[in-house]
Amino acid sequence: MKLLVTGGAGYVGSVCARVLIEHGHDVTIIDNLSTGNADALPEGAAFVEGNVSDVAAGVLTAQSFDGVLHFAAQSLVGESVEQPEKYWYGNVVESLSLLEAIRTSGTPRLVFSSTAATYGEPESVPILESAPTRPTNPYGATKLAIDHAITSYAHAHGLAATSLRYFNVAGAYGGAGENRVIETHLIPLILQVALGHREHIKMFGTDYHTDDGTAVRDYIHVQDLAEAHVLALEAAIAGRHEIFNLGSGTGFSVRQVISAVEEVTGRNIPVVDAPRRAGDPAVLIASSDKAIAELGWYPAKTDLSVIVADAWEYTRSLGERAHSLV
Repeated sequence: MKLLVTGGAGYVGSVCARVLIEHGHDVTIIDNLSTGNADALPEGAAFVEGNVSDVAAGVLTAQSFDGVLHFAAQSLVGESVEQPEKYWYGNVVESLSLLEAIRTSGTPRLVFSSTAATYGEPESVPILESAPTRPTNPYGATKLAIDHAITSYAHAHGLAATSLRYFNVAGAYGGAGENRVIETHLIPLILQVALGHREHIKMFGTDYHTDDGTAVRDYIHVQDLAEAHVLALEAAIAGRHEIFNLGSGTGFSVRQVISAVEEVTGRNIPVVDAPRRAGDPAVLIASSDKAIAELGWYPAKTDLSVIVADAWEYTRSLGERAHSLV
């Protein structure tokens, strides 16, 4: 298929673009490089620099595409609380412009990068797609708003659409991994401590009702996530908008993640206990039963040490590349 990937210079988008190319698809990437990295663009992909609202319509009408994978987004939870206008515009308005470009160009398929943040604090785990959606921050709210818009476009215009709600994505693949100016994810933050770029890792909350008192999260390897996008494209049905949760189905506590990093890197990770962060649930674990049953997807890299080892190899390579440029 001929595919357009928005946000394809970012972490998840660049890995998915690589995997799509490996599956024989023709890929064009749109990215404004505000948070993405030009060196993450996979070999073999065409690249158009710019905002989705500025260039997507022109790209989609100039050529005939079989589908769009939409990753471009603002994605920092804390920032979304402080600057909601940036998220409502950057996520919702930009996505609406993309939906219009898809409609007017007659592009038949869309796969949307959604998030578990649409659920907010869950009533029960593992989290099913039927769980109530009550986002606790503007980031999750904007993603949920886009999901609603996609549903209406699918019903009204025959779009074959899929939203994939990720839990905690980690790991690296094909020379691409997490490399952000502002990092908020646990595994790369701990790896920065292992490299000596941070003095310690903060452990937010040690009194949760979990086995070791720390919060438990579901980690999914980015390669497994990318494979789900390939399957979602193939399974999309005209006029329907399907939603799938993607996770490993297994939870790991903050203490377990720190221990895994110490084991993989062979380095001690200093820890500083800190109070709980407001709105942080004790446990977030996905049920991926629907994706397994309907997409034929199954996560292959669920071992935490494998996820950490791939992320560690990539993180070390960043330092080696920076050193070689000096």
